[in-house]
Amino acid sequence: MSQLKDPIREGIARGWKVSGGPLGPTPEKIVCDVAIIGSGAGAGITAELLARAGLQVVIVEEGPLKSSSDFNQKESEAYPSLYQESAARKTADKAINILQGRCVGGSTTVNWTSSFRTPAATLKFWQDRFGLKDYSVDALAPYFAQAEQRLNISPWLAAPNENNDLLRRGAAKLGIPAATISRNVKACWNLGSCGLGCPTNAKQSMLVTTIPAALDLGAQLLTETRAERFELANGRVTALICRPVASNGALAQSERALAAIKIVAKHYVLAGGAINSPAVLLRSGAPDPHGRLGTRTFLHPVVMSSSVFAQKVEAWNGAPQTIYSDHFLETQAIDGPIGYKLEAPPLHPVIFASTVPGFGQSQDDLLRSFPHNHTLLALLRDGFHEQAPGGKVKLRGDDSAVLDYPLTDYVMDGGRRALLSMMEIQFAAGAQQVFPLHEMAQPYTSWAQARDAVHALPMKPLLTKVVSAHVMGGCGLAGTEQQGVTRPDGVHWQLDNLSIHDGSLFPTSIGANPQLSVYGTVNRLAQGLVKRLAHRDIALA
Repeated sequence: MSQLKDPIREGIARGWKVSGGPLGPTPEKIVCDVAIIGSGAGAGITAELLARAGLQVVIVEEGPLKSSSDFNQKESEAYPSLYQESAARKTADKAINILQGRCVGGSTTVNWTSSFRTPAATLKFWQDRFGLKDYSVDALAPYFAQAEQRLNISPWLAAPNENNDLLRRGAAKLGIPAATISRNVKACWNLGSCGLGCPTNAKQSMLVTTIPAALDLGAQLLTETRAERFELANGRVTALICRPVASNGALAQSERALAAIKIVAKHYVLAGGAINSPAVLLRSGAPDPHGRLGTRTFLHPVVMSSSVFAQKVEAWNGAPQTIYSDHFLETQAIDGPIGYKLEAPPLHPVIFASTVPGFGQSQDDLLRSFPHNHTLLALLRDGFHEQAPGGKVKLRGDDSAVLDYPLTDYVMDGGRRALLSMMEIQFAAGAQQVFPLHEMAQPYTSWAQARDAVHALPMKPLLTKVVSAHVMGGCGLAGTEQQGVTRPDGVHWQLDNLSIHDGSLFPTSIGANPQLSVYGTVNRLAQGLVKRLAHRDIALA
């Protein structure tokens, strides 16, 4: 892999306008057409389209610029350098661990490539409950198609690895349908280390697609630079105030670094991701007349079941997620008992050891079985019932963001049902033992034993292991300002020159891995913004 080209280093050598951190000091004042906060899914799509329209674009990214030359498949380096809070971001009560990217490319640099269009049932709910009449399957279809073409999104045609095939085989024995996941990859080496940064540039993340395209067209990228707050006056943003940060996210302490960076633009795009985008608005004192800002932030809370098979599974090896089942999303009403999507996550030693319960001999036994381990996860579809209203983004005393997300009895009932579904599938696939990730559980050797035990478990926060890699909402779209923060065209209801272009837009969770939902939705919004600012029609593909 050391012989592969590194498009980021090549671009810097060609003269890209990149600064911050080891790439040199940032200017103290910048004037441009559009300032974009973030460099992930929404920011990347927006940056390319605006730059192609001939607008002067500045991209502000808190994280570092890392590239394929840096991606060595080592968890010990990837988590501190590529993830928010070293992959240990947690909700206020510490009950949910949240994985979010913090690097150029955002979460698209470290996600597992799973790509789903926004489900029709979700869009129908938005139309009926949030007045988003133009958010239909047909209206969004051309924008999804463009994103799929631009990012090489298509069904994974290679045979699934054993980790994913166990989900397929177990589900088939129970008559549960499963299907193939589409992925945004090109010439994938099938390594399985997508979550640690792609060392071959096969993953078509924003890092190797839209951000380079924008930089080639003259956009400017500030790295290791935190967007602190907007300056506001008369219903508009007048400036963006930023500060340099160290590679670990702490404020830089040099005399020059203590000085603020001021960016003055005609228009601003907030695309820092759910949690981070609402936090910028909270720090700015943005108008929030109806108390919607930061609320209805969703996580697809994830519960997991671990199992051990006689044969080697080697869940770290091969494309990480290629098989899924929506059976338990489709067997009840969207606003009934909480539904869940089943997938098989990749396993790597650090993330596995820090996720499974237990210590001492019990953990030693589990880690010894690591090559034979198979884990299933269930994404709980929050946001469609009054007992799953999501959480609220708040500011700590130091103005950093934290999500307060209560795990209600309604949500945890879904967690119990999901554990039962996953365990039954694993036993049907031939598991020797199954271990639901709960502090009071233990390995079980039969379906009857496991079923009775999980029915008796107290499904409480901190006892039940809950994680998330899908943060959505907090600046929700709505047809009226009473229901949301953002207009249907992506512009803030009270700030006319501020657009929001990331997953914080979603008024509920998606019910599927959300990256393609961001790509398609933002593609549409960004094309509208290009029309407004440059009076041009530009398509992503």
